[in-house]
Amino acid sequence: MKIKQHEDNLNLLNNEKSKLDDVILHLQATVERSESSSTTKAGNADDPHFTTEEVNKTILLHEKSAAGILYQLKTIHRAQVSQLSLTKDVVGIVAMLGKVEDDNLSRLFSEYLGADTMRAVVCRTYEGVKALEMSDNEGCINKSSGLHGLGASIGRPLDGRFLVICLESLRPYTGKYFLDDSERKLDILKPRLPNGECPPGFLGFAVNMINIDSCNLFCVTPSGYGLRETLFYNLFSRLQVYKTRAEMIQALPLISDGALSLDGGMVRSCGVFTLGNRVDVDVKFPRPDKSTELDGEIEAERQMKDIKWKKEKVLEDLKRERTLLDMAKFNFSKKKNDFLKFLAESSSYATQAQTTSDRFIPR
Repeated sequence: MKIKQHEDNLNLLNNEKSKLDDVILHLQATVERSESSSTTKAGNADDPHFTTEEVNKTILLHEKSAAGILYQLKTIHRAQVSQLSLTKDVVGIVAMLGKVEDDNLSRLFSEYLGADTMRAVVCRTYEGVKALEMSDNEGCINKSSGLHGLGASIGRPLDGRFLVICLESLRPYTGKYFLDDSERKLDILKPRLPNGECPPGFLGFAVNMINIDSCNLFCVTPSGYGLRETLFYNLFSRLQVYKTRAEMIQALPLISDGALSLDGGMVRSCGVFTLGNRVDVDVKFPRPDKSTELDGEIEAERQMKDIKWKKEKVLEDLKRERTLLDMAKFNFSKKKNDFLKFLAESSSYATQAQTTSDRFIPR
């Protein structure tokens, strides 16, 4: 019973250590991304940061795109937008539905998704998708209705194809979430080496590196799912992020849905690599407010110290429990041997006693 008690304690402590390791990994990724962002800023001092305003301006430059038309209506004709039935179901443009703390990561994510996806229109339901474009009985697009008619009415006729993503039709993430996480980040199983450790340089999953406004964290779809578990999970899936290309290549056996590295490496999927120089996509994810970013970095460092202290206490408890378990096993083994010896001696004594009594039985 004592051995079982110590073994149960060890299992609990090991589980707690594993959880703390995951939290430390997440916090380290946050700190390293911040350091990467600082390095990028120093090396590109003349480049503008991807603020919400800058990204808005970039979208508006695409005058004859669906994203450009919608954002002109939102910024210049705001009163009309609230009355239009065809835009009531529109959640927004992909690039404006998430924010990324690191400019470098923003570049990588936008390149990975591509310009068309970054400018894709996101609707809640399929009814909203149908409202954006209508066709006649012969299958020809009705240029006087939907988004085509809207663009023509403001002097921006819609040109070419455009992507529309229907949240209602996407298969959502149905796994667990990180407990006590205000952004409802997805608790996706991390890649593990045979020794149980995460591969060197692993920073986390892209889907959890997107910051989402609180208004879009819950109940965006009729079924009650938010943007992270619908839109961004379908765009990124289990895309892994590594610190360097070399570390990403070393972890290839553990990569199933693609990977990126902060120095520009890109694996699209198992066996599919993207080589060559980076392609700069003009529409990128904006950054959070500076105050929010700074607070987040300070909080991450504070939490890191606190979690590492807790891990040290757990390691001390593990060491003590292993010692107590070894002592319990030693005592059990000693008492077991004494008991077996006693049984053997008792059996021998009983045999001798039986033999002696047999001698005195009259014939």
